[in-house]
Amino acid sequence: RRLLFGLPLGVLAVGGTGFYILLERMRSGSYNPQAFNNPLVGHDVPKFSLPGVDHGEGFDSAALSAMKRPVLVNFFASWCVPCAGEAPYLGKLAQSGVDIWGIAYQDKAKPLALYLAKYGDPYKRLAADFSGRTAINWGVYGVPESFLIAPGGKVTWHMAGPLVPEIIDRQLKPALKRIS
Repeated sequence: RRLLFGLPLGVLAVGGTGFYILLERMRSGSYNPQAFNNPLVGHDVPKFSLPGVDHGEGFDSAALSAMKRPVLVNFFASWCVPCAGEAPYLGKLAQSGVDIWGIAYQDKAKPLALYLAKYGDPYKRLAADFSGRTAINWGVYGVPESFLIAPGGKVTWHMAGPLVPEIIDRQLKPALKRIS
C-alpha cells in the first residue's frame, strides 16, 4: 500500500522539479525551445547536388567545401510563413557581407519567383530541393532552418526556426567571428 501511494507522489515530485527548472530557464532567458543538437554540427556537409532555380546556378557539397569564406545555408519555402518573417533579416545579413546560399525546400518555380520578388533575394546562390531528400540528409525537420558552414565544408552552427535579430546578434554573429 505504501508503494502504491508513494509512487505517484515520486512521479509528481520529479515532474514538478522538471517543470520548475524549465520555468527558471525561461525566466532567465537560457531556454530556447527551438535549440536542439543537429547531428551535422561538427561534421562535413553531406554529399548532395541540387539544380539551380529558374535556370540559375545550383550548388553541391563540393562547392560548399571549396569556399574560402563562411557560408550560411538557409532552407526556406515560398509557402512558409516564418520564412517570410525572417526574409528582411536575411537581406540585412547579406548587405552586411554574409554569404547566404538558399535551398528552396519542396517548392515550385512560380510561387518561388513571386516570393523572391515580394520579400527580396538575399541569396548568392539558390538551389531547389524538389524531392526534399537533401533536407532529410541535412536533418531538417521544418523550414526555415539555417546552417553555418566554415571554410572547408564543416557545419559549425545550426538554427531551427527563423533568424531574428536576437538570434543573429547572440548566436550567429559570434559563430561567424569564431570561424572567420
